[in-house]
Amino acid sequence: MATLQEIRAKLKEQESRSSGNGAPMDNGIYPFWNMEEGDSAVFRFLPDGDQDNPYFWKERLMIKLPFAGVKGETDSKPVQVQVPCMEMYEGGTCPILSEVRGWFKDPNLEDMGRKYWKKRSYLFQGFVVSGSLKEESVPENPIRRFIIGPQIFQIIKASLLDPDMEEIPTDYTNGIDFRLNKSSKGGFADYSTSNWSRRSRPLDDAEMEAINKFDLFNLDNFMPKRPGDVELKVIQEMFEASVDGEPYD
Repeated sequence: MATLQEIRAKLKEQESRSSGNGAPMDNGIYPFWNMEEGDSAVFRFLPDGDQDNPYFWKERLMIKLPFAGVKGETDSKPVQVQVPCMEMYEGGTCPILSEVRGWFKDPNLEDMGRKYWKKRSYLFQGFVVSGSLKEESVPENPIRRFIIGPQIFQIIKASLLDPDMEEIPTDYTNGIDFRLNKSSKGGFADYSTSNWSRRSRPLDDAEMEAINKFDLFNLDNFMPKRPGDVELKVIQEMFEASVDGEPYD
């Protein structure tokens, strides 16, 4: 398990580099975005089961391909297909972004460029300590996975870099819970008031029993696998079909 100091060093290293410039959906993923406005949920994040991961999350880069419908279905509704961005993988070059980058040089294509630009999210795991969200089916394993967007992640990241945080929040004994608050702003979901608990809380007996019984997830197992040459060709064809307004085949 990485220490808080190691995570801080890695985050600062990433910030220094950046300043110069799918996982299948299942009921193991907690759909907090379905919470009602004004609702809250409390999470306790856990370490990655992969000891080589210096963080307790994995970064995902996905591209959404919109289609007006499905080929051969007359009454089909618009669909959206997510494909992995090759920049998520070491040394990868994304053919879609290679095409789209040039669009931002033309004011008439900027909106189209944003539509096909990569979307960043982060995969975490942990317990849902409390929450009012009603789920149709709850998995036996209480260790859930969370797909966290940039707004929430920046709150998490800022706190990790704060010298007043003395212990890593995933520590079983001295860790802290994270309260997710959902509101709205400009017609969109807003989570900007989410925050960490001010007090540490040791994991209780039921939580420790769940870890011992089910073990921690290796988050890498839930990341999109790197596409091969055949998959890349299909992704490129899907991208072209989406831009041309063709239905999803």
